[in-house]
Amino acid sequence: MASRHLARTVAMQSLFEWDFNGRKEELKKIIATNLGEFASDIKEPEFVYGLAEGVAENLPAIDLVIAKTAPDWPVDQIPDVDRSVLRLGIYELQFQKQAPPKVVINEAVELAKTFGGEQSGKFVNGVLGTLYKQMQAAGEITEEKK
Repeated sequence: MASRHLARTVAMQSLFEWDFNGRKEELKKIIATNLGEFASDIKEPEFVYGLAEGVAENLPAIDLVIAKTAPDWPVDQIPDVDRSVLRLGIYELQFQKQAPPKVVINEAVELAKTFGGEQSGKFVNGVLGTLYKQMQAAGEITEEKK
């Protein structure tokens, strides 16, 4: 598994666990445990921390994006895995802006397919695709070089 994909996987799993347990446990502890258990040899642990903590710091704004891009799905009714994947993808697309948008969307779809339900990949792709188009229309994303 590629290092960045593994990092995103650990970040998503950590966010899922943190959210599932009512956000009571310190997120850094969850990340450290998951890194030790699933990715002890990862080359960029700071990338995992940056992703997960970035989502946590921007959670209200990220959930507002979910509400706007998936209006038929109240945030608290989205399956936990899908919600965690969406939060991670939205953070990378709209807040972090380091990876190319299509890479972010593809990674999120793969995480949703791996950990979510039968329709999770399509749902995540639809929501992030909508956000991508909105960001393009607003001039926040320009056409990527081929």
